[in-house]
Parts: sequence; C-alpha cells; structure tokens
Amino acid sequence: MRKLSYQEIFSKRPTLAEISDIPRLPIYCLAENIRSLYNVGSIFRTSDAILLSHLFLAGYTGFPPRKEIDKTALGAVDSVPWSHISDPVKAVTQIKEQGIRMVALEHTSSSHSYLDYEYKFPFCLIIGNEVDGISGAVLDLSDDAIEIPMHGLKQSLNVSVAYGVVMFHALHFYHKTHVAHQHPK
Repeated sequence: MRKLSYQEIFSKRPTLAEISDIPRLPIYCLAENIRSLYNVGSIFRTSDAILLSHLFLAGYTGFPPRKEIDKTALGAVDSVPWSHISDPVKAVTQIKEQGIRMVALEHTSSSHSYLDYEYKFPFCLIIGNEVDGISGAVLDLSDDAIEIPMHGLKQSLNVSVAYGVVMFHALHFYHKTHVAHQHPK
C-alpha cells in the first residue's frame, strides 16, 4: 500500500467548471440557526462531498462570504448550490411545496435511528442549533425525525459531525436502493 500524493488525488476530482455537469443527488439540507461559522463551513464541505442538491441556510445561520466559513469549507462554497432564507418556517414551507420530504435530525418522542430509517428521496435533512437543536415551529412542520444513538455521557455529536454521519449513510442507502437497480452488474 502507498499513500497517494496530493496531485494523484486531485487529478481524480472534477474541476469547478465540470461539477455543474454532474447530476446531483435528490438530497437537500436545511441548516437552522447554526451559530458557528466553522460548523457552516464544515457543512458546506460535506455537502460538496455528497453532491447535495441544495443547502438552505435559515435563520441566523451565517452565510458566505465569511472568512470563518471559507477556512473550513475549503472552496466548497463555490461548488454547492445554496441560499439564505431568514425565516426558517418559510424555508420549510417552500421546500415542502416542491414535494421534498422534511426529515429532522433531532431527539423526539418518535425519532428513528438514522440506521433503521427508510430514506425516501427526495428528502431534506433539517439540522439545528448547536445548543437548542431544531426550533419547535420547524419541528412541527417536519415529516419525520431521526437521531444518532449515543452510547456515552453526551446526548449528541457536534452538528457538522452529525450531519456528515447521517448524510454519508443516506448516500450509501441511495446508492444501494437506486443506483444498483439502474446499473445491474
């Protein structure tokens, strides 16, 4: 085994011009009231990695251009379609009007483990504030809720880490249930 050089890894990546021609997955995200700009940057970077269809930054979630976002996004603000909507409830309503299922990543009385959840596409994952989580008004408009089972003292992961865990699982689920059926081996 040999570690690949930066040049070898980079040569396999699409250019910014090419990325717009690559079909995006039917997965969206609504980030509500994320207080850390570094978390927002990390969310952008994960969104780029999975070819997210659109990132909705809602409430007081910071949005580009911000040097703190750029520091962790590493250019992903240019490759991820995004918009800022100041009213999170209006954002959810507009997304739902497009026939997109709203799935809250939140501890609720009826949350499913993200591992057992039957993802239906298209869907929009809702992530919330680092301390308070998703607001009650947005949670009330959600179609489902999922959570990451925690086994230690802490009840949750950092929002950007939790986002990455769930999105890569959803990406795997999508490929297993959709792509495999389109391209049999």
